[in-house]
Parts: sequence; C-alpha cells; structure tokens
Amino acid sequence: MTTKIIGYLLLVLSLTFSVHSYASSFKKLNVTATAYNSVSTQTDSSPSIAAWGDRLKPGMKAIAVSRDLLKMGLKRGSKVKISGLPGEYVVLDKMHHRWSRKIDIYMGKNVRAAKNWGKRRVTITVL
Repeated sequence: MTTKIIGYLLLVLSLTFSVHSYASSFKKLNVTATAYNSVSTQTDSSPSIAAWGDRLKPGMKAIAVSRDLLKMGLKRGSKVKISGLPGEYVVLDKMHHRWSRKIDIYMGKNVRAAKNWGKRRVTITVL
C-alpha cells in the first residue's frame, strides 16, 4: 500500500513538473515571421475572415500562428509582443498545418508593407 502511495505521489510530482516546464517554455519563443494581407490572391474568397471567424480590418494588430504554437499554449485571443515592432498583437488567425514555429503578421491591404517586411526571425513574448 505504501509503495502505491509513493508511486502515485511521484507520478503527480513528475506531471506537475513537466507541465510547469512546458508552460514556461513558450513565454518567449524565437519564430520566423512573415506578413500577410486581406486580399483574395493570398487567402480565399473571404480574405477578411480569419480561420476562427474573426473579421480582420486594416490597422488591426493581429497575427496568425502555426498550429504547433497553438499546441504549445497560444490560443485565439492570446496577446504577444513581437521584437522589433511596437505594441501588442492578438492571435486571431491560424496557419496551414505545414508551417511550424512561424507567425504571420496581418498588414491589412498594404501588400507593399508585407513584401518589405519579408521573412525575419523574431522573438515573441506571450503576455
């Protein structure tokens, strides 16, 4: 009986430690950042509607995130800071399964700004 109790306590402690370690691992994360626009050539016939149904409008500070970041704890509505950019960004969209460790910064209809941004390595900080 004592062995079972000790085994159970060790299991609970190890799970608690692993969950805590995992949760803290995404407070800051280095990711690849690209940019996208709400134009049909980049998305679909409803370019202003994000994957969760949110309506994107030029001027919003929104990002799409790769699905692995969702599995790591980011979720719709999470707020993040992006190194090199002012302000806070909100997770309002998700990317195709093929991407990993990647964010896409929403830049309204300004295709030139998105192209100028290009592809960069940034650090995101979850708020």
